[in-house]
Amino acid sequence: METRRVRLLSDGLELSGELHMPTGHSQHPALCICHGIPAAPPDPTDRGYPLLAERFCQAGFLTFIFNFRGTGKSQGNLDLLGWTRDLDVALSFLYNLKETDRTRLCLLGFSGGAAVSVYTAAHDRRPSSVVACACPAEFRSLTEGESPLSRIQRFRDIGAIRDRDFPPSREEWQKGFDVVAPVGCIDKVSPRPILLVHGEDDEVVPLSHARQLYDRAGDPKELRIVPAAGHRLRVEESAMDLVLEWLRTRCGIN
Repeated sequence: METRRVRLLSDGLELSGELHMPTGHSQHPALCICHGIPAAPPDPTDRGYPLLAERFCQAGFLTFIFNFRGTGKSQGNLDLLGWTRDLDVALSFLYNLKETDRTRLCLLGFSGGAAVSVYTAAHDRRPSSVVACACPAEFRSLTEGESPLSRIQRFRDIGAIRDRDFPPSREEWQKGFDVVAPVGCIDKVSPRPILLVHGEDDEVVPLSHARQLYDRAGDPKELRIVPAAGHRLRVEESAMDLVLEWLRTRCGIN
């Protein structure tokens, strides 16, 4: 396995990423992993996503992880509509690699990154399959009682909004969360397969969101509920086992 540092440009912002490449010179199924919306300042010792990328790479996937704008070492400020443009750039990067089998280009998203993955797949035909873990159906019910101003300040406090004059319009920034809400577009992912994975005891996104998304999604679709699991499914071994098995089956990896 080879790991390469990658720098991408999205709206003039530099995004930081890592490409994990399986051994061999043939084309491989590709996987783009999308992290969630941060709830705390970045922890430089947390190797959760790199370790996850290594695991999928060892299973045969050309795996790409990156930081959306406003997170990690990427530039910019947290903006969910901006995240959709970041993912478009990341998909173009993967799609154009000579090592990528373009017929097997998969998305794996977590929480807010899952919402962006569903939205992107609904508007872009390049993804061949989608896995959405702990995915919110919409965001308004998760932030009831919190004004856009207090929400912006919360992201400012954890370093995801960095510029004092951002956003130029609070209303437009908030509207981005409504536009990206998966419940309004998940049906457009069909006929490509989608897997929804949700923790039975998710303390951030209620399980009812997963059931709502499943009801709205077109076929083929599958909902897997992980017993006793919370919101951070990437650290749940049983959840990642079933995700890997599902992706391997869809991509024809033995």
